[in-house]
Amino acid sequence: MTASDTVSEAFTQEWEAWQAEHERVLADPHGFLAITSLNWLDETPQRFADAPGEWSTGPGGVVVGLAPGEHLEINGETVTGRHEFGVIAERASLFPKAGDAVIEVAKRGGHDIVRPRHPDNSLRVTFAGTPTYPPHPRWVVTGRYVAFDQPRRTTVGAAVEGLQHVYDAPGEVRFTLDGRDLTLTAFNGRAPGTLSILFTDETSGVTTYAANRSLSVDAPAADGTVTLDFNRAANLPCAYTDLATCPLPPAENRLPVAVEAGQKIPTERLS
Repeated sequence: MTASDTVSEAFTQEWEAWQAEHERVLADPHGFLAITSLNWLDETPQRFADAPGEWSTGPGGVVVGLAPGEHLEINGETVTGRHEFGVIAERASLFPKAGDAVIEVAKRGGHDIVRPRHPDNSLRVTFAGTPTYPPHPRWVVTGRYVAFDQPRRTTVGAAVEGLQHVYDAPGEVRFTLDGRDLTLTAFNGRAPGTLSILFTDETSGVTTYAANRSLSVDAPAADGTVTLDFNRAANLPCAYTDLATCPLPPAENRLPVAVEAGQKIPTERLS
């Protein structure tokens, strides 16, 4: 085994670990594949077949009214009757338990929603993994992060028709791929200092999911250097289920090249 073989093996093993973690989170008993319905709340109490209680929202936030014999478990305490969740922040979620399910209570695009998650949902039970391109070092690209003078308020569409998401984009990433100078608008990642990039490319709708893919980027170095590993271009939940509210990429983030790396169209979308 040569030194290059060792590097290649380590590279593949690290990618396999990343892919396995993505699948683990996706197929968690209360992950996105467990969602059984997406319900939009208003001031009129509504009952849903896959969740206890009558649900509504108003200026004071989300409220559930539980009938006799119904209950939820919130922070380890059993709740009955009327319960006020209060105003939920944009992109935040609460997960009260209902037996072996959780009832996600969240706000997306300014709207309060209820999304029950049941471990026995058929989409989760039959999930067999996500097709991918084989990982290859050629898709690991060095780029440069350039911060905007001020974060740019950026409105994008969503997988759900009529819904919009608003983000403050802190900057953009510039890089070269296949001899072309390219730029992607970046949003803030989950961890402080990290970046999240939504994009499409020439494979979108052909071998990869049409609407979007996501790329997580570690915090830039002091000189702005970043690494874009397109082998880790990941599907968002909307690639698997119509019950997700995922954001779409900004218009400028459609790459005029074919990024034949990362995750492909889920098998569930091909049937």
